[in-house]
Amino acid sequence: MKSMKKILSCVTALTLSAVMLSACGSDSSDGSEETSSEATASVASSSDAAAEENENAVDPNVPVNLDEGITDKMYNRALMNEGDTSRLAAAMKKAENGEEITVGVIGGSITQGSLASNQNNCYASKFFSWWSEKFPECSINTVNAGIGGTDSYLGVHRVDEQLLSQNPDVVIVEFSVNDTDKTMNKYSYDSLVRKILSAENNPAVILLFTTQEDGTSLQDVHKEIGFAYDLPMISYREAVYPEVAAGTLAWTDISPDNIHPNDIGHDMIGQLLGRYLDSVYENKDSADEPEAFTVEGVTNDYYKNARLVNASEITAVSSEGFEVGQNTVYSQFTDNWITTSGGTISFEVECQNLGIFFLKTTDGSSGTYEVYVDGQRKGLLEADFSGGWGNYGYPKQVVLAKDTEKHTVEIKPAEGSEDKGITILSLMIS
Repeated sequence: MKSMKKILSCVTALTLSAVMLSACGSDSSDGSEETSSEATASVASSSDAAAEENENAVDPNVPVNLDEGITDKMYNRALMNEGDTSRLAAAMKKAENGEEITVGVIGGSITQGSLASNQNNCYASKFFSWWSEKFPECSINTVNAGIGGTDSYLGVHRVDEQLLSQNPDVVIVEFSVNDTDKTMNKYSYDSLVRKILSAENNPAVILLFTTQEDGTSLQDVHKEIGFAYDLPMISYREAVYPEVAAGTLAWTDISPDNIHPNDIGHDMIGQLLGRYLDSVYENKDSADEPEAFTVEGVTNDYYKNARLVNASEITAVSSEGFEVGQNTVYSQFTDNWITTSGGTISFEVECQNLGIFFLKTTDGSSGTYEVYVDGQRKGLLEADFSGGWGNYGYPKQVVLAKDTEKHTVEIKPAEGSEDKGITILSLMIS
């Protein structure tokens, strides 16, 4: 909201300049009254926005009292867009009628619940609780598709199997900390959101923006998608970061590290979501009927048909040193290609875009592997994560193209890694 208001302020200044230049540089009066009127309206609108921003600005002399919960200012800053509420209202009416509904979340470790003292204290569980408490006579199914260390690029490839297969009525999308590439992740986030919105049962989508301690977040990129599709957008970043920056809230009170909320932080996210849902519930009967999603894409929707392909779905054309097995990190990703001491494996695939999802490990046993597509070296799979925070899956894009073609893909050790291992969790096809 803050950046939008800055834009409005700039527009105000430009508008005033244009009016002054018009008055000085033209003797014609044709249309001058209309132009002047439009300029006045623009200035008034911008002034209202600036006034609203000032009303919600942090008072550096008033510390945040966490015992009292989120303040009106925090909520107003966090609500970046109320959005089209028709799908949310429809889900609420369905639940109120006693029909079974499913609510889900997809994101990274924050959505997974990392560093909450227990699963019941994470924001996702608080979001689920709002529905069960508001509609006690309704059967509420829940799906938490949060996986630590993952971004929207992997998310768009796994969302069908791990979330949309459950036909959710409402979905929260949270990737603003794990998404870091302003170009690639804009593509993947757009396709992920579009894929959810395009599901046959018309699920409602809420965009949740989180933050690192220093304010780092890709919300400015993600909100472009949200505004384009008029989606509800709730920013935990805008609620807490201005307070942290002003010294009215200590980051250590809401997080034990530089990213993940503690129980208090998760509860604040839950409060923001609950307050927004309450407002939608109060006006649900006046909401429009939901419609199928037909809005033109913000990007080229590169990952429209993205999916993960594992060893149960495709057989390697050739393999030396690799075996099909199960990794020890994720239960969600099965039937992997694994080698512990070097080897080469190749596939034939037909796709427009291609990625390799592989495991990074901290024990020093993994090496660096090269990826060749149609004989051309396309990238490195750097699986050694010695000294890192833990083993995790990493998605590496190797092909992004305009057309679908057949490709030969070969994965083999780089120089110096001939005796090192790697786990290929799956191919990423779109």
